[in-house]
Amino acid sequence: MEIKEIFDNVYRIDNRKLATRNFAYGTKVYDEELIEIDHIEYRTWNPYRSKLAAAILKGMQRMMIKPGSKVLYLGAATGTTTSHVSDIIGKEGIVFCIEFSERNMRELIQVCEKRQNMFPIHTDARMTEQYAEDVEGADILYQDVSARDQADILIRNAKLIKEKGYAYVAIKSQSISSAADPEDTFEDFIEKISPHFEVLERIDIEPFDKGHLFLVLRKR
Repeated sequence: MEIKEIFDNVYRIDNRKLATRNFAYGTKVYDEELIEIDHIEYRTWNPYRSKLAAAILKGMQRMMIKPGSKVLYLGAATGTTTSHVSDIIGKEGIVFCIEFSERNMRELIQVCEKRQNMFPIHTDARMTEQYAEDVEGADILYQDVSARDQADILIRNAKLIKEKGYAYVAIKSQSISSAADPEDTFEDFIEKISPHFEVLERIDIEPFDKGHLFLVLRKR
């Protein structure tokens, strides 16, 4: 079995499967496969379950989430992508997992209990004052929220990442407007955030997720 590291702690197995090195040995988070190679355990990373994985497979070039990173993650849901971020950042990093849904939070907490670098915060991503003290100065902002005001949420949280910090954003067009053309929605979003962020990459993540645009941004 051939394995190649394409980013820090992110791998391609047999040039097909995407995977991360498992931070919580022997444990799964969803229906991923555990693969052991040379006494190291890897978790396959499903691009149909994770927009970050989809973006990587669609050619994303800038992966600034690295070992030791401090990550603010908005819309952590049940922990699928956040667990892979946990794998990448390792024991020296931390990911603050913001999630509003009580049902999702119950599952997320179970994931966090097995991963000491994941910190769950049950709140609305608009209520930055409730977590600002803990997360201020984060290296990375990751946002995957289904809301009409996705751009406003991003701008509101921008103050919590360091100068020239990076943001990864999955824009869901249908959540912003079900009537507008998705391309118009994407352009409106980019125009609104442009005073605060520079767009480094824009990635169409179809066929893994329809109606989404994935952005790699740098804080101005």
